[in-house]
Amino acid sequence: MSSLIYQGIFFFFVLLAAALPLGWYIKEVMQGRIPRYARFLQPLERLFYKVIGPVSKKEMRGKTYFVHVLLLSFSSLVVLLLLLMTQQWLPGGEKVVNLPFDLALNTAVSFVTNTNWQAYAGETTLSHFSQIFGLTVQNFVSAGIGLSVACALIRGISQKQKRMIGNFWQDLTRSLVYILLPLAFILAIVLISQGSVQTFSNGTAYQGLEGKSLWLYLGPVASQVAIKQLGTNGGGFFGANAAHPFENPTILANFFENLAILLIPAALIFAFGFWVKDWKQGRTILIASLFFVSLAFVGVVVNEYYGPQLANVVGAMNMEGKEVRFGIGWSSLWAISTTAASNGSVNAMLDSFTPLGGAIPLFLMQLGEIIFGGVGSGLYGMMAFLLLAVFIAGLLVGRTPEYLGKKIEAFDIKMASVVILTPLLLTLFGAMALVLHPDVMSWLTNSGPHAFSELLYGATSLANNNGSAFAGLAADTPFINLLGSLLMTLSRYLPMLVILLLAENMGSKKKSALSEGTLSTSSPTFVTMLIIVIFVVGALSFLPAMALGPIAEYFRI
Repeated sequence: MSSLIYQGIFFFFVLLAAALPLGWYIKEVMQGRIPRYARFLQPLERLFYKVIGPVSKKEMRGKTYFVHVLLLSFSSLVVLLLLLMTQQWLPGGEKVVNLPFDLALNTAVSFVTNTNWQAYAGETTLSHFSQIFGLTVQNFVSAGIGLSVACALIRGISQKQKRMIGNFWQDLTRSLVYILLPLAFILAIVLISQGSVQTFSNGTAYQGLEGKSLWLYLGPVASQVAIKQLGTNGGGFFGANAAHPFENPTILANFFENLAILLIPAALIFAFGFWVKDWKQGRTILIASLFFVSLAFVGVVVNEYYGPQLANVVGAMNMEGKEVRFGIGWSSLWAISTTAASNGSVNAMLDSFTPLGGAIPLFLMQLGEIIFGGVGSGLYGMMAFLLLAVFIAGLLVGRTPEYLGKKIEAFDIKMASVVILTPLLLTLFGAMALVLHPDVMSWLTNSGPHAFSELLYGATSLANNNGSAFAGLAADTPFINLLGSLLMTLSRYLPMLVILLLAENMGSKKKSALSEGTLSTSSPTFVTMLIIVIFVVGALSFLPAMALGPIAEYFRI
């Protein structure tokens, strides 16, 4: 048991050691100060601007910034939808069929919104052309958009009396050229060295143990896996995702993939502290994130290690649904990493976890995936909670709430509330819609509290742009495909809009000088306040639903 905890400690130590310099690098790049060792990529950046045109040179206000985000996303959605519905007639489509509209729409929305919910098995459903030019491209673009919006918010918070929050096309280009592409290239090389597949071959025939002729699916796996982890996308080339030995073949590959899930979100916290020239502000967010993710890791490990005592099981450990090469420790660490970030990839079947072992990843998603969170979206979601904590703390001490010298006013709290409440309400609405559907029991392989847990997990995943699922839910139905498309779209773009409006409003304010009455937002007291606010919002919102699902199942066992 203790060795599993040491695994987690070692992992988080490496994560922070890697995130610190990367955070400085991200801050420099997104401010337009390209380090010397990265300047060989500047011709590619200039090429992007030449293709985009004059619009890449003008600073934007919040609404304009969002309009360009929406135009790119809608264009990507249309192109990907058409590609998936015509893939049979495109290069390499001989062995696949065109996707029906509802599945194609769900898949296109899923990848454009950085959710990567997959209601299909990738190796049998999609062609290499669709995987490379459809899904992998959107893995880069959707992550770049999230990172760009987060940087626009930081820019608004750090500047004074200026409504312009930067240029979307510059932010997107820099995030792609200098951050995502180089990191993905490095990680892909590492994965190939460990045995991840990278080939344009569709596969090869082989003879099984029973003498039957079988087909072994192959493809450009490593390149897609690299960006799906770094971009907190999560959509796998294979249906088994990161549990598949061609995606995640060794312990070392597993370690680097798991590290990649949290690397950029953690680095953005450091980048925030460096950008506002007050590292203590970044430290506040980092401590709160580490508190939740560490507690979650210990909770999952304990529940899986001391699993249900069954007469036909040797020992107490719950190894059902886990790869032997990863065991409980690395499976538990991945489960909390993928749900703390909006990643959604899995290296073990979460449906086979113990009731409370599966409830903890579910709860991490229900917090809004702000504990490190997705690339960009995690940071700006956490900032919404932080502003709410500042507002509440200001009311408690009877002072006007301020953050980094700027007064937090009614408009700011309204915008922060929308960011916090959107995924929360969409989760409850999605779960309600699933439960009330007359065909719901035909979509489930279980009954009782565990069946409700599967539905609640699916709604939570869709409404929080995660993409993982309990295996007992048959996701490829027209109703779930269309409902999921709606949930993913609203959960992605409504918070993004209000964050950009918030960035513009914060940027227009003047900074007040610090005084003895200024509330410290870096003290242990405030960190505790932030943790309580995050926990209470999640606990009070979803406790009744959790009581009907995993908690009821726990007491039933």
